[in-house]
Amino acid sequence: MGSSADEYAAFEEKVRRTVYFDNMSPQVTESVMRTAFAQFATVISIKFIPNYLGPGYLPRCALVELDSEKKAKEVITMTRQYPFMMAGMPRPVRARPAVMEMFDDRPMNPNNRKIECRWLDPSDPDFKVAKELKKLTQKQTAEIAFMHQLQLEEENKLAAQQQDTIKVHYKKFKMIHDIMADGTAPRLARGYNMHVADK
Repeated sequence: MGSSADEYAAFEEKVRRTVYFDNMSPQVTESVMRTAFAQFATVISIKFIPNYLGPGYLPRCALVELDSEKKAKEVITMTRQYPFMMAGMPRPVRARPAVMEMFDDRPMNPNNRKIECRWLDPSDPDFKVAKELKKLTQKQTAEIAFMHQLQLEEENKLAAQQQDTIKVHYKKFKMIHDIMADGTAPRLARGYNMHVADK
């Protein structure tokens, strides 16, 4: 399908105001992302990039189109300077400018030559090279999946530690609140000749 110059120019403008986010928790949804980014800019659209090869626990990635190129740059700068997390997982989200190759619906550049694909015959000189590239790609995919599994296990451990810490602090502050509310603290203070502030 052909592409007019105006259509392609509009697409280029869309790319400039779109941010690519990755390393997101698999639990992150579109509504979670819209809520998270609404404090920075107006979200035009969100498109998750599907993972066809790896398991479902791998980090998610998405293209987020904002209302202006300026806002997109500000969001990228913010996520690089400060840890930005979504869905309560200890996994800082990464952001960088989107590029045209990330869009599966990108129009054809009217100035580019046509690209053709073909099957390679086993007798073709490039067949061996293509087969080796396929093996290397499969090996790299397996290695990445293994590293992501290790990362997920570490994140789950950290999340459990954070949850335990929150529970400990909650119990401590609740105990302090209770002994102040039922008069235990003032009675102990009088018995030890100490002063307890009202607040």
